Amino acid sequence: MKPYAIKENHLYKKTFQRGKRWTGQLVSVYVLKDLAAKKLKKANPQKQYINRIGLSVPKREGGAIERNRVKRIIRAGLQGVERRYSLRRGYLIVIAARPGIEGVKSTAVESELRYIFKKLEMLEPLPPKEGTRPSTEPCKGQTP
Repeated sequence: MKPYAIKENHLYKKTFQRGKRWTGQLVSVYVLKDLAAKKLKKANPQKQYINRIGLSVPKREGGAIERNRVKRIIRAGLQGVERRYSLRRGYLIVIAARPGIEGVKSTAVESELRYIFKKLEMLEPLPPKEGTRPSTEPCKGQTP
């Protein structure tokens, strides 16, 4: 599902002040229940709850080019998490970069985001794909 961005400054402030937080070496994640989730669900074509995601990279991380690169790395890490897991929906999620994130690969950010989302109880296993059934046959070498 396409990520929806947090565009209003007051939502960033509210999430920073009232949200649950977990801090890692590379990023800090703030999570807050979205009060406008029902309204957004009705406006969504799939009629599902959505998460609104915001990225925060401070100016001390460098100029605009470096900050945009850090945002791309964080987005790639978040995409990797969403490929393997399903995030609980209906939340405001702000991911803030920490010093030392520049020059880090997206796989490191992905593993840290996965750990942080697990600690914040935001991960749900992906539902099984349609058309596939779990195998009931024993593996080779095993007795039934």
